[in-house]
Amino acid sequence: MSRTFQCKAVPSKWLENNGRRLDCGPYLSGAIEARELLKKHNTNFLADVTNDIYHAGREGRIWVESSEHGIPFMGSTDILASDLSYLPLISRKQVASNPQFTIGNGWTLITRSGTVGRMAYARPDMDGIACSEHVMRVVPKEDAIRSGYLYAYLSSRFGVPIVVSGTYGAIIQHIEPHHIAGLPVPRLGQVEQQAHDLVQEAANLRTKASEAVADAMRALQQAAGMLGLHDHVSSGVGFGVRAVSSSNLIKRMDAVFHSPFHSNAVAVVRASSVGATTVEKLADSIFEPKRFKRVQVEDEGFGIPMFGTTALMWADPQPSFLIPKTMPGIDELIVDKKTVLIPRSGQVSGIIGTAVLPYGKIIGGTVSEHAIRIRCRNEIDAGYLFIALRSEYGRRQLKSRAYGSSIPALDVEQVGQVVVPDLQDRDVFEKIGKMGLRSAELRGQAIDLEDQARSLVEHAIEEAAR
Repeated sequence: MSRTFQCKAVPSKWLENNGRRLDCGPYLSGAIEARELLKKHNTNFLADVTNDIYHAGREGRIWVESSEHGIPFMGSTDILASDLSYLPLISRKQVASNPQFTIGNGWTLITRSGTVGRMAYARPDMDGIACSEHVMRVVPKEDAIRSGYLYAYLSSRFGVPIVVSGTYGAIIQHIEPHHIAGLPVPRLGQVEQQAHDLVQEAANLRTKASEAVADAMRALQQAAGMLGLHDHVSSGVGFGVRAVSSSNLIKRMDAVFHSPFHSNAVAVVRASSVGATTVEKLADSIFEPKRFKRVQVEDEGFGIPMFGTTALMWADPQPSFLIPKTMPGIDELIVDKKTVLIPRSGQVSGIIGTAVLPYGKIIGGTVSEHAIRIRCRNEIDAGYLFIALRSEYGRRQLKSRAYGSSIPALDVEQVGQVVVPDLQDRDVFEKIGKMGLRSAELRGQAIDLEDQARSLVEHAIEEAAR
């Protein structure tokens, strides 16, 4: 395993101003430079502009299956997710006994263990749901600071290094609320309201995108005359007993494939008023790129961003690295708006089989071979297939068709055989397809707005310090 070593000369005054701290992290991360620059501004301590900075505290979790008795629960990774539809449910009684589990609209969420310093702005569809103790809640004092501005600053290239500099621990790093209570927050006048408006609009667009997907799924169910699956079996893969004809075991003997979790989804689609067709009949092509050697470049002029399948689920997908534009076979790795992506490996309870319609920086970028590509004839077809496969009917089929015991995997044939409603009414088909496309467009717009807010804040900090 290769290691990269870095060297940096720092003034002795920096050591004195930071308690003679000798670990290299804060000096290499840019945290010290950020603090020195912020000394040229009027600042408040983070504790002075917030009502509270806290996390929920450690305690065992009580999981439930019914929304009547449970509240959606976000783990530390889930705060980055674009879609919160399939979160597990934690007991309402447990949340009531510990209200600190609950998230409020407009808060800044910061991961505090493992990968420290990942941030999200609590958007309207996060309001009232529960969240892990591995996430710090930064609750803004609305009469002292605008919530969107505070998030834009904390997630900027000035805020992140200072937040991360407070981490401790050699193997699993952590950060506690008191470590960032004294973080300096610059006061930037009109810029604060401008940044807040951009961040809040981005949050609203992300909520609208999720609503567009949910509306499209309901429209599909209604147009196809399909029954609701929750009337048949819970959405999880649980224990059960089912008799299966021996003729059905010739190709597949794994239990999940023959379970009601899968068979009920197929039965409902086949019994729909419009009948069923398969993904391979609607798609132009379905393929899995070949494995390739990761050759990384640093210059954006010579590289294309490469995304892993985990990043496809994020509200703001970030590439893992850049790969050369001239790399052989690069064309089959590039995705466009006519491509639906299906993560092909992972645990059944994870992202495997979760359809994604590209948005933001993913469009025109490359995605690893761990995502199967469904290339469609046009964008409307891609939008429709995305909704059909992201729905409970498609999601169950894709997850159940994975094979393998340790790390389950999907293949092109299994994806192609998934059944979806065969809508013959082109107007309805296009309506649903456009709703799918609209959700991707809204997510892309939200990313642009947040980027603008951070750039606005960073520019104002740099300009005022000159």
